[in-house]
Amino acid sequence: MRVIAGKARRTLLIAPKGLDTRPTTDRTKETLFNILQGDLADSSFLDLFSGSGAIGIEALSRGADFAVFSDTSKEAVDCIRANIKATHMEGQALVLQKDAIATIKEMETAGKVFQIIFMDPPYDCGHEKIILQMLEKSSIIDEDTIIVVEASLATKFDYLKTSRFRVYREKEYKTNKHVFIEVIG
Repeated sequence: MRVIAGKARRTLLIAPKGLDTRPTTDRTKETLFNILQGDLADSSFLDLFSGSGAIGIEALSRGADFAVFSDTSKEAVDCIRANIKATHMEGQALVLQKDAIATIKEMETAGKVFQIIFMDPPYDCGHEKIILQMLEKSSIIDEDTIIVVEASLATKFDYLKTSRFRVYREKEYKTNKHVFIEVIG
């Protein structure tokens, strides 16, 4: 696993051992960032369920100003910190060993607003729905925030039709998809 583009290009990254983390392939990461590229410059990026931190690090490498990484696993947090150090981005990152809900609450208290929020929760467990419902009422988003959810192909987002969110794009891969969500009200 490596950083694909930007100032940390070709830097090798480590991932937590075991099956709890699903590192995003280079091809999938490239597609994701081709879609987000126009929104990355000087953005604040929130990486929930970070795993190795590869997505947030890629965002920093490609021009995001600051990134917050959140994961409950100590091993994942240790990997994220090592990867941030390897890419020399310590001054642009905050790493939290917390669940997504606690992280959102902490960022609300800190008065942070994110232009891009990425989450890659365990598949088919319903975490994305809980987090999206929390984000809908949260002060960490505004009308310019983009939320990207990595989910299994079977995951439905129909419930967003009655929310202040709108799915504006879905990109399907072999076993998963990225769902791009915007704030509409």
